[in-house]
Formats: sequence, structure tokens, C-alpha cells
Amino acid sequence: MTRYNVSDRYILVEEYITSLQMLICTALEKTDGTSFSEDNWEREEGGGGKTKIIENGKIFEKGAVNISGVFGILPEEAALSLNIKSQDFAACGLSLILHPYSPKIPTIHLNIRYFELADGKSWFGGGTDLTPYYPYTEDFRHFHKILKESCNSVIPGLYSIYKKQCDEYFTIKHRKEMRGIGGIFFDYLNGDDENNLKLIKSVGDSFLKSYIPIVEKRMNEKFSDDDKFFQLIRRGRYVEFNLIYDRGTLFGLKTGGRIESVLSSLPPEAKYIYNYKPQRGSVQEEMLHYYQPKSWADV
Repeated sequence: MTRYNVSDRYILVEEYITSLQMLICTALEKTDGTSFSEDNWEREEGGGGKTKIIENGKIFEKGAVNISGVFGILPEEAALSLNIKSQDFAACGLSLILHPYSPKIPTIHLNIRYFELADGKSWFGGGTDLTPYYPYTEDFRHFHKILKESCNSVIPGLYSIYKKQCDEYFTIKHRKEMRGIGGIFFDYLNGDDENNLKLIKSVGDSFLKSYIPIVEKRMNEKFSDDDKFFQLIRRGRYVEFNLIYDRGTLFGLKTGGRIESVLSSLPPEAKYIYNYKPQRGSVQEEMLHYYQPKSWADV
């Protein structure tokens, strides 16, 4: 299949995510001491990608740093979900998820993407959020301050807008709680606006600075069985969100995406315990208070 002539902007984003994948994986391999496996794949309808997986590492139980560039005719179901007509499209992006063994180290997610249509419409989307299991509030502040710097370096005031959107988006609505302590989220940003290209690059470039210092600070800390149990409970909440609400997961399924890559964000282990409540006065009970919108970058 031959795709329509993609824009120069598409090519720029595709080149950027390819280099970012290599940069991030190299840094994570250095930190963990374990190599990523690599799986190059092709999509029958057009395009393909590179899935890089780390499993059973010294720090990361499972992680994925995936890039894709797909094209073809947008399926009717996907077109309806975007409120547009079915037509030629091209989409590329990077999606990252890391599930550490230790509950002292948070799970992290990052996504940046670009989408364009044959009719000339195009947009950027993406974001990043942190899912901690232990109340190290200094780590939460560090993460959000890096995001504030990365957003506001493009346009002052962007962080507060995208932080609010993240709090709203990464909420498990049927439980009235966030899956973590948030971050930033944006979607349908004008693909012709140079500032939006700068934004996704700034967010992508800030990933290692926002996360690796937390990993290195917590990687050798001991944890209890209760800490691990709580992590597995919260991983269950993560699965709920991804399979019910996550736009990227749902879009991948609706467009015939590669299932192994689409579902690589899911943790290797999770628990579902009926009517679970942490012990009163425990650090796990304290953590429940943080799965609600809070100001982190300004404290």
C-alpha cells in the first residue's frame, strides 16, 4: 500500500521520536543494567513500528518504549470517535510505560503523538503522568516542577492548563479517583503551530530529567510485603483506566493496531481484592489522599 504524501511536519516528528526512543532506552539500560529486546513490525494496512521491551530487569519488572508510524484509510469506527469522515490518515508517536518491581519507585507513562488527515487537518497530542505507591511527596514535587519548566519554557502558563487537563483525564471516573498524582495532558493541538511542535519536543526531552533521579534515589530502598501488596492493588486500578478510558489504547484497538504493542502498557501482575481498604493509619491509607488533584509544582 502506498500512503499519501505526508507533510514535512510528519517527517520531522517521525525523526524526533525515533531518536528519542534510542536516547531513552540507552539511559534506562544504563540505569537498570538490562537490555531492551527489539521487535520491528509492519501493519498490514500500512506502516509499522518498533517495540522495545524490558522484562525481568534489576529495577523494571516490565517496561515498553514503543514508536509507530501508521497510515491508510481511517476505519469508520475510529473516524466516528474523532467526529470526522473516513479518509486517508497518517499518525506517528512514541508511547512509554515503566512498571518497576519496587513500590518505592513510581510507575510512569509518557506519550507524544502527531496525527494528520488527507483533508489537511492535523494535530498533536500527548502527556505524561506519575503513579506512585509510597508517599514520597518530594518526588511528586520534583516530577511536577520539571513538567512546569518544560511547558512554560514554550509558552508561560501552559503547565497549569495541561496539569488541570491531566487531573481530569487520568481519573477513574467510576471510582472518583485519579490513577496516580497526575502530570500533564493535551490533545488536538493545532498541527501547524510551531509552538506545539516545540512543546512535544520539550516534554519528550524532559522525561529522563523528571524520572531517573527518582529511580536512582529509591532503587536500593527496602520495602515491606504491605508495600508490595498495595502496589499490586494500584496496578489493578491502572489496568481499569487503560482498558476503559485510555484514548490511545482504544484508538489502537479500533484501527487494527498491533495488539501486543497496544497492550504492552499493562503490568505483569495486579491484584483485585473485593472492597479493599488499607489499614487505618498506614502509609497506604495516606497515599489514597494523593490520588486526587493537588498542587505540586508550587509547594
